[in-house]
Amino acid sequence: MENINLAYVSDKYQYTMGKSYLDCGKQDSIAVFNLFYRKAPENNNWAVVSGTEEVIEMVNMLGSEPESFYERFLPGDEYKEFRSYLGTMRFTGDVYAMREGEIAFPNQPIITVVAPMIQAQVLETPMLCIMNHQMAVATKASRVCRATDKPVSEFGSRRAHGPWAAVYGGKAAQIAGCASSSNILTGAFNEVASTGTMAHSFITAYGSTVEGEHEAFNDYIKTHRGENIILLIDTYDTLKCGIKNAIRSFIENGIDDNYPYGYGVRLDSGDLTYLSQSVRAILDEHGMHKCKIFATNGLDEYLITDLERQGARIDSYGVGDAIATSKAAPCFGNVYKLVQVDGQPVIKRSEDKIKLINPGFQISWRIMVNGLNDVDVTCLRGDFTDKAIRDGEEVFVRDEYDSYKFKTFAAGSYQARPLQTKVIENGKRILPPYSLEEKKKYYKETLHAFSPAERRLINPHYYKVDISDDLYNAKMNIIGKLVKEIEEFKID
Repeated sequence: MENINLAYVSDKYQYTMGKSYLDCGKQDSIAVFNLFYRKAPENNNWAVVSGTEEVIEMVNMLGSEPESFYERFLPGDEYKEFRSYLGTMRFTGDVYAMREGEIAFPNQPIITVVAPMIQAQVLETPMLCIMNHQMAVATKASRVCRATDKPVSEFGSRRAHGPWAAVYGGKAAQIAGCASSSNILTGAFNEVASTGTMAHSFITAYGSTVEGEHEAFNDYIKTHRGENIILLIDTYDTLKCGIKNAIRSFIENGIDDNYPYGYGVRLDSGDLTYLSQSVRAILDEHGMHKCKIFATNGLDEYLITDLERQGARIDSYGVGDAIATSKAAPCFGNVYKLVQVDGQPVIKRSEDKIKLINPGFQISWRIMVNGLNDVDVTCLRGDFTDKAIRDGEEVFVRDEYDSYKFKTFAAGSYQARPLQTKVIENGKRILPPYSLEEKKKYYKETLHAFSPAERRLINPHYYKVDISDDLYNAKMNIIGKLVKEIEEFKID
């Protein structure tokens, strides 16, 4: 298969609409689209942002194909003018985005595109493809990592939904708390080390005997001296031969608590609480107090929580498909909606209340008191609340659905930061990329600015997320006028 241009991982209807815009002279209308989600998976209180870096790369790929490329999916004379337009079209607009590692709440704009209509429209599918995958993985990784204070490694490449998903899923998982990923391209692309131990096949390659297991361990240690060494001990019998052969091999090769690179054993089956406790006792009896116990075997946040509650003696965890596929909720719910055209806010009204969107060109602010997050408010850019926050003046925030719930922040009593930053201006990237370590650090700092109740996995306390009065009024005015038109509408 040819190298895939991410900007064209799209649906045809994006381009059939584009032809209509061009034919009807709407191609230069300035559109504002918001990418956001309505409900976090698994009753999460929030979601973790990942993927905006790949979105920026994707936007820069738009218009990089020759006119002949478009004949593959837009054939025929009726598309000739449109193909010619696409052959010279480049992205010339602006993009605002949350940082990777940001914690986002429902209905907040994660990405905002401000651009001529066709340019903005055709970004929908590839942008959602990138963001829905990575935010599903990052949000699940956050849950798994919050189940323990021990390191968690992501190693789900073999179960990921394709090679692209494996590479970028490993990145998303690390942003949201995983200590490492086994995927070598994830490591190479992000200039971090990938991690790995061994498979059962390495041991059975020496013959299915107890002595063969010993020989396999010996050879592995000899060929990896100077690295962290982890031996897989459950191929035949964890307690009767696996741990004994591991200790025997460590001793024969001079690996003990003085080995500076770290060493350990891995459990991949059975009763992990009982086995880890038993293995810990055996290791301690032999003076191997610094030998770590690494556990795998279909783990997720619920199993890890239970292992911790039972007193398992596990030093770190490896989690595969639960993270790599976001197994319990594999489809994240980001959507991409038009909210303004040529300065005029627009709205999508639906029979489903949850699908009612916020109109207009928006910005979200996170208000903090004494360094802790207190409330998020999404405003129309330049409205009364937006200006008050920017100027550090008194801010009044009211619950959108309950007017009796409100709060006033006096001038000087709070700190605030915008959640969206302009990353592309007039088609050009204006901010340099962050390193993976910087993204991980940002996520961790953001996470710990929320209360423990808001961070818990089960029945979290729901953080306050509101919209400004001006945004609320703009939405209600559009709905009111639309409802009146609908009620009066009739045909002869």
